[in-house]
Amino acid sequence: MNSTTPLLIEDTNLSHAWSRAFLHIIDNPGKEISPLVITLTGFTNGIPKEDQVIRDALDNSLLVNNEQKVHTVANTIFPYSLWKHSINDRNKLFEIYLNALPRYKALARHKNRRGIYFERLIAFGSGSNNVNQLEYIISHYKPGIRKSMFQASIFDPALDHINDKYLPFPCLQHVSFVPQNNEKTLTLNAFYATQKIFEKAYGNYLGLCRLGEFMAHEMGLTFERMNCFIGVAKMDTITKSHSSLTTLTDLARKALD
Repeated sequence: MNSTTPLLIEDTNLSHAWSRAFLHIIDNPGKEISPLVITLTGFTNGIPKEDQVIRDALDNSLLVNNEQKVHTVANTIFPYSLWKHSINDRNKLFEIYLNALPRYKALARHKNRRGIYFERLIAFGSGSNNVNQLEYIISHYKPGIRKSMFQASIFDPALDHINDKYLPFPCLQHVSFVPQNNEKTLTLNAFYATQKIFEKAYGNYLGLCRLGEFMAHEMGLTFERMNCFIGVAKMDTITKSHSSLTTLTDLARKALD
Protein backbone atom coordinates (compact mmCIF):
# COMPACT_ATOMS: atom_id res chain seq x y z
CA MET A 1 0.00 0.00 0.00
CA ASN A 2 1.45 3.38 -1.00
CA SER A 3 1.46 6.35 1.34
CA THR A 4 -0.90 9.22 0.56
CA THR A 5 0.10 11.18 3.67
CA PRO A 6 2.33 14.16 2.89
CA LEU A 7 5.90 13.71 4.08
CA LEU A 8 7.84 16.86 4.97
CA ILE A 9 11.61 16.55 5.33
CA GLU A 10 13.56 19.59 6.54
CA ASP A 11 17.33 19.38 6.92
CA THR A 12 20.57 21.33 6.71
CA ASN A 13 22.43 18.53 4.93
CA LEU A 14 21.46 17.46 1.40
CA SER A 15 22.71 13.89 1.86
CA HIS A 16 20.72 13.43 5.04
CA ALA A 17 17.54 14.91 3.51
CA TRP A 18 17.81 12.50 0.60
CA SER A 19 18.55 9.60 2.99
CA ARG A 20 15.39 10.29 4.99
CA ALA A 21 13.24 10.09 1.86
CA PHE A 22 15.09 6.99 0.59
CA LEU A 23 14.80 5.14 3.91
CA HIS A 24 11.13 6.09 4.25
CA ILE A 25 10.41 4.11 1.09
CA ILE A 26 12.75 1.28 2.11
CA ASP A 27 11.13 0.93 5.54
CA ASN A 28 7.46 1.31 4.61
CA PRO A 29 4.99 -0.65 2.47
CA GLY A 30 4.84 0.28 -1.19
CA LYS A 31 7.37 2.11 -3.33
CA GLU A 32 5.97 5.65 -3.39
CA ILE A 33 5.62 8.78 -1.28
CA SER A 34 2.80 11.07 -2.38
CA PRO A 35 3.41 13.90 -1.89
CA LEU A 36 6.94 14.56 -0.64
CA VAL A 37 8.29 17.96 0.34
CA ILE A 38 12.02 18.54 0.79
CA THR A 39 13.18 21.82 2.31
CA LEU A 40 16.90 22.41 2.61
CA THR A 41 18.89 25.18 4.32
CA GLY A 42 22.35 25.49 5.86
CA PHE A 43 24.27 26.61 2.78
CA THR A 44 27.87 27.81 2.94
CA ASN A 45 28.43 30.48 0.29
CA GLY A 46 25.50 28.98 -1.58
CA ILE A 47 26.87 25.42 -1.41
CA PRO A 48 24.77 22.73 0.33
CA LYS A 49 26.35 20.60 3.04
CA GLU A 50 26.82 16.96 2.03
CA ASP A 51 27.93 13.69 3.56
CA GLN A 52 30.56 12.41 1.12
CA VAL A 53 30.27 8.84 2.40
CA ILE A 54 26.59 8.71 1.42
CA ARG A 55 27.13 10.42 -1.91
CA ASP A 56 29.97 8.05 -2.83
CA ALA A 57 27.88 5.03 -1.86
CA LEU A 58 24.98 6.29 -3.95
CA ASP A 59 27.26 6.92 -6.95
CA ASN A 60 28.61 3.38 -6.64
CA SER A 61 25.11 1.92 -6.56
CA LEU A 62 24.06 4.05 -9.54
CA LEU A 63 27.03 2.87 -11.60
CA VAL A 64 26.29 -0.77 -10.78
CA ASN A 65 22.79 -0.25 -12.15
CA ASN A 66 23.98 1.63 -15.27
CA GLU A 67 22.52 4.91 -14.06
CA GLN A 68 24.02 8.39 -14.22
CA LYS A 69 26.08 9.63 -11.28
CA VAL A 70 24.83 12.42 -9.03
CA HIS A 71 26.98 15.11 -10.67
CA THR A 72 25.72 14.22 -14.16
CA VAL A 73 22.09 14.46 -13.08
CA ALA A 74 22.74 17.78 -11.31
CA ASN A 75 24.31 19.18 -14.47
CA THR A 76 21.07 18.71 -16.39
CA ILE A 77 19.52 21.38 -14.15
CA PHE A 78 22.54 23.65 -13.81
CA PRO A 79 25.98 23.16 -15.43
CA TYR A 80 28.01 24.22 -12.41
CA SER A 81 31.45 23.53 -13.90
CA LEU A 82 30.65 25.63 -16.97
CA TRP A 83 29.63 28.55 -14.78
CA LYS A 84 32.95 28.43 -12.95
CA HIS A 85 34.76 28.03 -16.28
CA SER A 86 32.93 31.18 -17.44
CA ILE A 87 34.35 33.00 -14.40
CA ASN A 88 30.78 33.74 -13.24
CA ASP A 89 29.99 35.54 -16.51
CA ARG A 90 26.40 34.45 -17.17
CA ASN A 91 26.33 35.62 -20.79
CA LYS A 92 29.40 33.54 -21.51
CA LEU A 93 27.81 30.61 -19.67
CA PHE A 94 24.66 30.81 -21.80
CA GLU A 95 26.67 31.07 -25.01
CA ILE A 96 28.99 28.17 -24.21
CA TYR A 97 26.11 25.94 -23.14
CA LEU A 98 23.96 26.54 -26.21
CA ASN A 99 26.93 26.04 -28.53
CA ALA A 100 27.72 22.73 -26.81
CA LEU A 101 24.10 21.59 -26.55
CA PRO A 102 24.14 19.32 -29.65
CA ARG A 103 27.15 17.50 -28.19
CA TYR A 104 25.47 17.10 -24.80
CA LYS A 105 22.40 15.59 -26.43
CA ALA A 106 24.53 13.26 -28.54
CA LEU A 107 26.28 11.92 -25.43
CA ALA A 108 23.00 10.47 -24.16
CA ARG A 109 20.60 10.45 -27.09
CA HIS A 110 17.94 8.36 -25.38
CA LYS A 111 17.89 10.43 -22.19
CA ASN A 112 18.30 13.88 -23.78
CA ARG A 113 16.47 13.54 -27.08
CA ARG A 114 13.48 15.57 -25.86
CA GLY A 115 15.52 18.24 -24.13
CA ILE A 116 17.55 19.09 -21.05
CA TYR A 117 16.31 21.10 -18.07
CA PHE A 118 18.84 23.91 -18.33
CA GLU A 119 18.08 24.15 -22.05
CA ARG A 120 14.41 24.77 -21.28
CA LEU A 121 15.37 27.40 -18.71
CA ILE A 122 17.49 29.44 -21.12
CA ALA A 123 15.89 28.55 -24.48
CA PHE A 124 12.23 27.82 -23.81
CA GLY A 125 10.06 27.47 -26.90
CA SER A 126 11.06 26.84 -30.47
CA GLY A 127 12.80 28.64 -33.30
CA SER A 128 12.93 32.42 -33.12
CA ASN A 129 10.56 32.41 -30.13
CA ASN A 130 13.07 30.90 -27.72
CA VAL A 131 13.08 32.70 -24.36
CA ASN A 132 15.94 32.83 -21.85
CA GLN A 133 13.78 32.74 -18.74
CA LEU A 134 16.68 33.06 -16.30
CA GLU A 135 18.06 36.14 -18.05
CA TYR A 136 14.62 37.73 -18.03
CA ILE A 137 14.30 37.20 -14.27
CA ILE A 138 17.80 38.45 -13.51
CA SER A 139 17.67 41.51 -15.76
CA HIS A 140 14.22 42.58 -14.53
CA TYR A 141 14.85 41.98 -10.84
CA LYS A 142 14.87 44.90 -8.44
CA PRO A 143 13.70 45.15 -4.83
CA GLY A 144 9.98 45.61 -4.50
CA ILE A 145 8.97 44.28 -7.91
CA ARG A 146 6.12 41.73 -8.01
CA LYS A 147 7.37 38.29 -7.02
CA SER A 148 5.10 36.46 -9.46
CA MET A 149 7.51 37.58 -12.20
CA PHE A 150 10.32 35.35 -10.93
CA GLN A 151 9.19 31.97 -12.26
CA ALA A 152 10.32 29.71 -15.08
CA SER A 153 8.60 26.81 -16.82
CA ILE A 154 10.03 23.49 -17.93
CA PHE A 155 6.90 21.68 -19.07
CA ASP A 156 5.83 22.83 -22.53
CA PRO A 157 2.35 21.61 -23.54
CA ALA A 158 3.20 22.04 -27.22
CA LEU A 159 5.99 19.45 -26.84
CA ASP A 160 5.08 17.40 -23.79
CA HIS A 161 1.36 16.63 -24.10
CA ILE A 162 1.88 13.32 -25.88
CA ASN A 163 0.45 9.86 -25.29
CA ASP A 164 3.68 7.90 -24.79
CA LYS A 165 3.33 5.24 -22.10
CA TYR A 166 6.64 6.31 -20.57
CA LEU A 167 8.08 9.82 -20.82
CA PRO A 168 11.45 10.32 -19.08
CA PHE A 169 11.47 14.10 -19.57
CA PRO A 170 10.41 16.45 -18.10
CA CYS A 171 9.69 15.35 -14.53
CA LEU A 172 10.62 18.80 -13.20
CA GLN A 173 7.77 21.08 -14.22
CA HIS A 174 8.40 24.53 -12.81
CA VAL A 175 10.71 26.64 -10.64
CA SER A 176 10.20 29.97 -8.90
CA PHE A 177 12.57 32.34 -7.12
CA VAL A 178 11.39 34.30 -4.08
CA PRO A 179 13.42 37.20 -2.62
CA GLN A 180 12.98 37.17 1.16
CA ASN A 181 13.87 39.19 4.27
CA ASN A 182 13.69 42.64 2.68
CA GLU A 183 15.35 41.40 -0.54
CA LYS A 184 18.54 40.08 1.06
CA THR A 185 18.04 36.34 0.60
CA LEU A 186 16.61 34.07 -2.07
CA THR A 187 14.43 30.96 -1.84
CA LEU A 188 14.06 28.55 -4.76
CA ASN A 189 10.86 26.53 -5.13
CA ALA A 190 10.59 23.57 -7.51
CA PHE A 191 7.70 21.29 -8.48
CA TYR A 192 8.04 17.74 -9.78
CA ALA A 193 5.06 15.77 -11.01
CA THR A 194 7.06 12.58 -10.36
CA GLN A 195 10.61 11.89 -9.21
CA LYS A 196 12.77 8.77 -9.06
CA ILE A 197 14.18 8.65 -5.55
CA PHE A 198 17.08 6.28 -6.28
CA GLU A 199 18.10 7.28 -9.79
CA LYS A 200 17.50 11.03 -9.85
CA ALA A 201 16.45 12.68 -6.59
CA TYR A 202 19.87 13.39 -5.05
CA GLY A 203 21.16 14.88 -8.30
CA ASN A 204 17.92 16.83 -8.69
CA TYR A 205 18.30 18.43 -5.27
CA LEU A 206 21.96 19.25 -5.89
CA GLY A 207 21.20 20.76 -9.30
CA LEU A 208 18.40 22.88 -7.84
CA CYS A 209 20.70 24.14 -5.09
CA ARG A 210 23.33 25.08 -7.66
CA LEU A 211 20.70 26.85 -9.75
CA GLY A 212 19.60 28.74 -6.64
CA GLU A 213 23.17 29.75 -5.90
CA PHE A 214 23.61 31.01 -9.46
CA MET A 215 20.40 33.04 -9.42
CA ALA A 216 21.12 34.52 -5.99
CA HIS A 217 24.60 35.55 -7.13
CA GLU A 218 23.28 37.23 -10.27
CA MET A 219 20.45 38.97 -8.37
CA GLY A 220 22.81 40.25 -5.66
CA LEU A 221 21.22 38.09 -2.95
CA THR A 222 22.24 35.24 -0.64
CA PHE A 223 20.82 31.80 -1.37
CA GLU A 224 19.02 30.63 1.77
CA ARG A 225 16.51 27.84 1.08
CA MET A 226 15.55 25.22 -1.51
CA ASN A 227 12.01 23.85 -1.39
CA CYS A 228 11.12 20.91 -3.60
CA PHE A 229 7.53 19.63 -3.88
CA ILE A 230 7.16 16.19 -5.47
CA GLY A 231 3.72 14.91 -6.42
CA VAL A 232 4.84 11.28 -6.49
CA ALA A 233 8.31 10.23 -5.30
CA LYS A 234 8.90 6.64 -6.34
CA MET A 235 11.35 3.78 -6.59
CA ASP A 236 9.88 1.68 -9.36
CA THR A 237 12.79 0.42 -11.46
CA ILE A 238 14.69 -1.44 -8.72
CA THR A 239 13.53 -3.66 -5.88
CA LYS A 240 13.98 -2.39 -2.34
CA SER A 241 15.89 -5.57 -1.48
CA HIS A 242 18.30 -5.32 -4.41
CA SER A 243 21.84 -6.25 -3.35
CA SER A 244 23.29 -3.03 -4.80
CA LEU A 245 21.34 -1.03 -2.21
CA THR A 246 22.58 -2.88 0.88
CA THR A 247 25.69 -0.84 1.62
CA LEU A 248 23.95 2.41 0.70
CA THR A 249 21.03 1.63 3.01
CA ASP A 250 23.33 0.72 5.92
CA LEU A 251 25.39 3.91 5.52
CA ALA A 252 22.27 6.07 5.29
CA ARG A 253 20.95 4.57 8.53
CA LYS A 254 24.27 5.08 10.28
CA ALA A 255 24.41 8.74 9.18
CA LEU A 256 20.97 9.44 10.62
CA ASP A 257 21.49 7.62 13.95
